Amino acid sequence: MPILSFPHRSLRAFGLAALMACGANACATDQPASAPQAWRDARQLVLVVTDGWDATTGTLQRFELHDGRWQAASTSSPISVGRNGAAWGLGLHPAQSGGPQKQEGDGRAPAGVFTLGEAFGYAGEAATAMPYRPMQATSYCIDVPDSPLYNRIIDTRTEGEAAAKGSTEPMRLDLHNNGDPRYREGLVIGHNPTATPRAGSCIFAHLWRAPGEPTAGCTAMAAETMDGMLAWLRPDARPVFVLLPRAEYERLAHDWRLPERAP
Repeated sequence: MPILSFPHRSLRAFGLAALMACGANACATDQPASAPQAWRDARQLVLVVTDGWDATTGTLQRFELHDGRWQAASTSSPISVGRNGAAWGLGLHPAQSGGPQKQEGDGRAPAGVFTLGEAFGYAGEAATAMPYRPMQATSYCIDVPDSPLYNRIIDTRTEGEAAAKGSTEPMRLDLHNNGDPRYREGLVIGHNPTATPRAGSCIFAHLWRAPGEPTAGCTAMAAETMDGMLAWLRPDARPVFVLLPRAEYERLAHDWRLPERAP
């Protein structure tokens, strides 16, 4: 569900960077699938494929670009997505008119191509090259559409208690929900980088409590899958996260220059 606030970039800078990465109007208007990809510099790709818009489970596989071709960097692993499946989100990809559109609270994971942002978790540090932010009891992701902090992770020690009013996303789930492990390790998925109200917020890759348990809109996985992904990701490889139902993957894989075979 974030625009997340990155440790070394302001919210405004991140929003502008996201718009520049998308290219002129690429995130806001319908364009031909063959338009130049905003992710053309990506050399790492995390691919999630589900069996359809309403499917709640799927597979995840990592790929690296070698000599202009995507090569598998892992075997496929099981994951779960939103309790109501998936819907087109706002990311690096051109807007798509076919299929459901992601909305706040719809229980669907955003489909498309997205940046990968900071890693986060309960521990003070993590085994990853990605920027990492330890979460505190005072950390919240703001999923209140009318809030000026919508789609950001904040700390109420600096923003004030009122800033988190109405938010349903405390980031220390273990402290707020009887030891809940889901956010013990996680990674920000850059859905809705300009914080369009009600377009969906606080979208993460995170751990699952039980295999196959659906989410509110994130992508959940086993700890070993998360650990492998975090250890592998490199910011200088400009990694992207791709989530598509299989039929959409088959339709778009060639024009979007995705790996030739879905997991």
